[in-house]
Amino acid sequence: MYKKLFLTATMMAVSMLANAQTMAADYKGAGNNNPISANIFCADPTALEYNGRLYVYGTNDSQEFVANGKTGTNSYNKIKSLVVFSTDDMVNWTFHGTIDVKKICSWCGNSWAPSAVWRTNAETGEDEFFIYFANGGSNVGVIKSTVSPVGPFKSPRNQALVNHGMPGVDPCTALFDPGALIDENGIGWIAVGGYSPNAQGTKLQPNNVSIIKLKPSMTEVDGKAVKIPAPYHFEANELNVIGGKYVFTYCSHWDRDAGEWNTYKSEHNINVNMPGIGTMCYMVSDNPTAPDSWEFKGYYGPGVEGNNHTHLQKFQGKYYHIYHDHGSVLLDAMKKAGAVDANAGDYRSICVNQATVNESTATINRVTLSHEGVTQIKKVNPYEWQQAETMASCGGVDYEDFSSIKKNTEINSLGNDASENMQVKMKTGSWINVRGINYGESGATKFTLRAKGSATIELRNGSSNRTKVATIEFSSTEMEEQTFDVPVDRLIGEKTNFYLIVTDATDFYVDAWKFSNEQPSGIQEISNHQHTSPNTNVYDLSGRRVNGKGHSKGIRIVNGKKVVNY
Repeated sequence: MYKKLFLTATMMAVSMLANAQTMAADYKGAGNNNPISANIFCADPTALEYNGRLYVYGTNDSQEFVANGKTGTNSYNKIKSLVVFSTDDMVNWTFHGTIDVKKICSWCGNSWAPSAVWRTNAETGEDEFFIYFANGGSNVGVIKSTVSPVGPFKSPRNQALVNHGMPGVDPCTALFDPGALIDENGIGWIAVGGYSPNAQGTKLQPNNVSIIKLKPSMTEVDGKAVKIPAPYHFEANELNVIGGKYVFTYCSHWDRDAGEWNTYKSEHNINVNMPGIGTMCYMVSDNPTAPDSWEFKGYYGPGVEGNNHTHLQKFQGKYYHIYHDHGSVLLDAMKKAGAVDANAGDYRSICVNQATVNESTATINRVTLSHEGVTQIKKVNPYEWQQAETMASCGGVDYEDFSSIKKNTEINSLGNDASENMQVKMKTGSWINVRGINYGESGATKFTLRAKGSATIELRNGSSNRTKVATIEFSSTEMEEQTFDVPVDRLIGEKTNFYLIVTDATDFYVDAWKFSNEQPSGIQEISNHQHTSPNTNVYDLSGRRVNGKGHSKGIRIVNGKKVVNY
């Protein structure tokens, strides 16, 4: 449906005044790119790159936050799911929803600290995605998808992958925090374990972390676990290959003994300072199953308040330090505004800062943490469909009800673990912010919104949200596309920010939006662009197959490759 839009200066002025009073709070901060989500608490990040996008997975702290009535301290005991985000520009992040691990793996009680890897299976030609997770501190499990990085995921086993009692694993104080890797030879590895020193350990050598080779299936262990002699090891295991060397990263614990450290340095002939408490340390090796081959290189990630968990990821030629903080941005801002109880604590947020790595020596420089975060690596193309779940920041929006994750052990009716409602629900005063847009030299003349419900919406540009472009009136009882004229003189060149602000809404859900620079006339119908052959499976962004269900935003799998479809 096409609608022509008429604007007047009087209407704009009145609407801007009203907006100033009704806009939802900005808890993230206009100048901050950290954390990656302005409304989802999440932690313990891991990541993988696939088809030009970076996918970040984390522990779903928001599940416990909601279950606790947005108060109290995070005990982690109510967390039974993982969150998924992705980006192609490092500033605007798409929320793909939750992976309900408890529904997939009926044997587990929790899902913490994921580690994700993927490969193309040499025999089948299929892309395979594996996520390893901690079932509390008891054991480690795995889930697998052969569709996309966001699922659907299934359990390739009816029990844990790594258990106490397996050769070489014990003694281990807490069997958690897996760190998985597929090396340059296609061999899978997993590091597990942590917490306080085991019965045979010391402050310097807790003796509580092991590395295990995986069989070609990536869902079975191959042989005996081997201890990694990691000084002051506590948790947050991750593995990388850098410059042909295996790199093991971890969080150090809080107990220190200077005398022990000096002896260790002398015995290992290294010149490295004793790491600070709760810092991210790293070791390198040419042979991961030879304990004496591991060399301690120091620490690269500063300590944070509370526990520390990071992932080192190379994406588009640059390295990134992905980590969590303990509410220093979102939670503190919510407390100050009275939006959550003052006693709410330890609900964490995933952040990203750039890292500097010398690949020839497998050396990681010290990372500086900041709320400003990283620089955007590409501009957003407003002439392509943009999912409403893709944003740099937001206020007053919802995606799904985390409390709806049931405690039963059955797979849901859709046959997968992903979120059932991935439109963005917007109410009066809510807003979405997308950063770094390039409208080009000719500029935009139309705006198309795919939504359902009724709303008055303001489109704004600029370094703040005060430069209004247009006001549109959307109304539909069905999820549909409507197109509106917009003034081209306000939509030319590069803009720092784009805001979609709802000033009035009734049962309003936004699915996607885009601009165009065509010159329409009269009433037009927007064509359905989803052309699906009988042998093509189409999946939505949560991994659900949607063949035969009408027009839907989705992922089309063509020759084993993912194509986003509208």
